[in-house]
Amino acid sequence: MTDQKGTLYGLGIGPGDPELMTLKALRILQSVSVVAYPAPDTGDSLARSIAAPHMVEGQAEIVIRTPMTPGNFPADDVYDRYAAEIAGHLDGGRDVAVLCEGDPFLYGSFMYLYERLSGEYRAEVVPGVSSLGAVAAASGRPLVSRNQVLSILPAPLDEAELERRLGDLDACAIMKVGRHLDKVKRVLARMGLADGATYVERASMPDQKILPLNEVDGARAPYFSMVLVRRQEGNAEGAEK
Repeated sequence: MTDQKGTLYGLGIGPGDPELMTLKALRILQSVSVVAYPAPDTGDSLARSIAAPHMVEGQAEIVIRTPMTPGNFPADDVYDRYAAEIAGHLDGGRDVAVLCEGDPFLYGSFMYLYERLSGEYRAEVVPGVSSLGAVAAASGRPLVSRNQVLSILPAPLDEAELERRLGDLDACAIMKVGRHLDKVKRVLARMGLADGATYVERASMPDQKILPLNEVDGARAPYFSMVLVRRQEGNAEGAEK
């Protein structure tokens, strides 16, 4: 074992298009000995599929399988176990890059590993193109303008809480829609905000879909989907030009 510990990197690799990875993330990805990435209980990792065109031969891989069932995330024992495995590599002087869809600190699971490891090991967070930017670009809809305020709401919020928080917002991105699509549509319709709301799933990926919210069928959506809501701008007098 070497006396020189490795560095832990949280790499934001963008929302899905491999070309949206930053040059810094690319450089670090291709320099590390170990690559870790989140994956569902079963099936492939989206994060790895994004980074795959840029990975190099011979890198060790850690598949961080995490339960995605309601009420069971984040699972402390899961992150404790993988933190210990990553620590073993860092103690051996090997740098570890943890791949994060979008940006590591915007609802990113890397934060749970960062909390466990950054106190003992050198850790660097590399920001990435977030799903917010990708969704806005894909839909051709600016998130906000002038003095409007953008809010981010997670769709799993209780229905009454979601409605309360939407009450006086200028613009909002509702993330992690998934199985909460029907609830989101119901709340926005009740508040008169459904008309003009835009639904985007899998932004920047080959199978991305963009629709007016009112044209989306069904009660469920992919986890990587978002609804953009923006009120009509009021009087802009006094706003910055």
